[in-house]
Amino acid sequence: MKWEEVCEYKELQDLPFKIELNKWGQIVMSPVKIKHSFYQGRIQRLLESLLHTGEVMPECAINTSDGVKVADVVWCSEERFTQIEDEVSASIAPEICVEVKSSGNTLEEIEFKKNLYLAAQALEVWLCNEQGKMKFYNEQGELEQSLLVPNFPKQIQR
Repeated sequence: MKWEEVCEYKELQDLPFKIELNKWGQIVMSPVKIKHSFYQGRIQRLLESLLHTGEVMPECAINTSDGVKVADVVWCSEERFTQIEDEVSASIAPEICVEVKSSGNTLEEIEFKKNLYLAAQALEVWLCNEQGKMKFYNEQGELEQSLLVPNFPKQIQR
């Protein structure tokens, strides 16, 4: 299956699952709990308050070497946004890709997605665990804090 088909398939609309494709075009669905949505929304609002350029978006579909993955939140510069805004799934990853871990994710899955986003040209990948603790990465490895948004908190508060 292609991502365009997933987007058009009426039976897949409004499901309480995050939908992605693997490299064989198979649909992968992950259930989303309230806490996951909470952290996703809080991260989006924090990014919007700290960055005054570019676009902050939830649920951004990104082409990777393992199919289309959907980052929970992204930040994209104006330049990169202009490149991808009319695409069905982003041909290049936004500069910041954020994944919120849910109980259905293993650490190996999250690590794998982090590497996929970096390979798709994300400059930073942020991971939020189930307690709201943030970790920041770039191609060199884990960062003490985000280099792109140094004031972003290391802990998401309720």
